[in-house]
Amino acid sequence: MDNQSLINFLNQLLSNHFILYVKLHRYHWYVKGKNFFQLHEHFEGLYNRSAGQLDEVAERIIMIGGQPLATMSMYLKQGTLEEANADDTEAEMITQLIHDFEKIANEIRETGLVLTAEFADEPTNDLLIEQLASFEKELWMLRSYQEEK
Repeated sequence: MDNQSLINFLNQLLSNHFILYVKLHRYHWYVKGKNFFQLHEHFEGLYNRSAGQLDEVAERIIMIGGQPLATMSMYLKQGTLEEANADDTEAEMITQLIHDFEKIANEIRETGLVLTAEFADEPTNDLLIEQLASFEKELWMLRSYQEEK
């Protein structure tokens, strides 16, 4: 059975990780205000986690016979997230990350896990479940942070 649809999904996920990775760096560098120290450190942790996750996705693509995308132009074309291109406020950064993490989590649930079941690809399924759990935990934390405002 041809697993190209799964490879395509994983390349989309890889693209979203790279877009998110760059966005998180921007937020890390440009965050301002009374929560600077907390958010500056948190954004650094998030982009470091994202770097690990994107590497896992790229390597999995290779393991299942595909070729991971490897240019920013392809990431922007294949990804479903938008890059950050404004000097967002702290509140806008948090809101945008919640939106992005929800989008990725939903895509994993609605497309990725369906494809791994279709192709009986348990290792990729495990990878996606692990990443989904990571996004869900971060969503809980960001929403909790947002509520204290």
